[in-house]
Order: sequence, then C-alpha cells, then structure tokens
Amino acid sequence: MTATGTGAVLSVEGPLTFATAAETLSRLQSRLAEAPVQVIDLAGVSECDSAGLACVLALMSDAQQRSSAEVQLAHVPAGLRALAEVAGLARIFG
Repeated sequence: MTATGTGAVLSVEGPLTFATAAETLSRLQSRLAEAPVQVIDLAGVSECDSAGLACVLALMSDAQQRSSAEVQLAHVPAGLRALAEVAGLARIFG
C-alpha cells in the first residue's frame, strides 16, 4: 500500500482468477486493516476472471466500509471492465 497526496492507494498485482482470488482477497483485506484506502489500483492485474471480479467487488466494499471517502478504482484492465459489463456492473467500474 502506498500513500499519495489524496490518500492511501492499494495496488493489486498478478492474476485474479479462480485459483488465486481467495488468497489474494485475504491478503489484501489484511492490508485494508492497516489504513483507510481511497484508491484501489488494478494496473498490476495480469489476468482476471469472474472470481477476480468478485474479489475486486469485495475489496471495494471492505475499503468503503473502512473509509469516510468514496473509494475509487484506477487502471481497470479491459478484460475486467468487460466482465463487469456482462454482469451489469459497468457503472461501478466507471
């Protein structure tokens, strides 16, 4: 997690797939407990499936519950954006 002028940024890296989503979510939720997050940066996500989409939604929900400000997503990969559209969640991903 890094700090910026507008608040903490949680960077997500690697694949977010059925094989990795549960472990990744657990690890990142521990990071959320350290400090409020205002931005979840997905620039480092190399692969994503529906389990990854669920992971990102859970992260957003947890981060929002811990923060007084609105949590934003940054650098959403095209594949994740497409999954969100199919699931009817495009508005969440901007």
